[in-house]
Amino acid sequence: MKKRVILFILLGFLLPLKFTEFSIGGEEKVSESRPLQEKRVLEWRRERDAFFKTHQRSPLTPQEKRNFKGLKYFPFDTRYIFSGKIERYVFHINNPKYYATFLTNKGTNKRYIRYGKFRFTLDGKEYEIEIYKSILSDNLFIPFKDRTNGRESYEGGRYMDAEILPDYQMILDFNMAYHPSCAYNDKFICVLPPRENTLDIEIRAGEKNFK
Repeated sequence: MKKRVILFILLGFLLPLKFTEFSIGGEEKVSESRPLQEKRVLEWRRERDAFFKTHQRSPLTPQEKRNFKGLKYFPFDTRYIFSGKIERYVFHINNPKYYATFLTNKGTNKRYIRYGKFRFTLDGKEYEIEIYKSILSDNLFIPFKDRTNGRESYEGGRYMDAEILPDYQMILDFNMAYHPSCAYNDKFICVLPPRENTLDIEIRAGEKNFK
């Protein structure tokens, strides 16, 4: 159990998905896969609750752990699941654009690799979001902000993780958006989402404010 919790929470690992289960504009396929994906999302949330409740690296204080009943989330919604191909960047490692430097809540900087761009359509409007990759991990990292920040979700923004699927496809599931640890404890260092990943829309999916 501890190994799974660490894998899911510390590395931000997205539960494996088969890309063929979803398709852009494929409402029928998304509908058919809803029970399976919803089960995966709920399992991921249970793992996250267990981490917050019991793990030594939980951002909660001992008192908060004793009173912890679980994190809060928007209801699962397939409207916020998108699949498609990443528009890869092909910057050479010596190109200054190869790396993205994020400011943290402590005023320090953290560096990620600029991996590509992902486009999705919500309520008839197209949006794009920048995709990054940790230097030490093969998982994709998507920090973002939206109109729920400061009201229903953490004012500093939220994160998502994703896998690189065959042919550079990916699934973007906002139901698995989560708050950085600094949202619960300011002793933690968290990167701030870049301006280009500020979405001018409410993303009513994923993790909500704890209190």
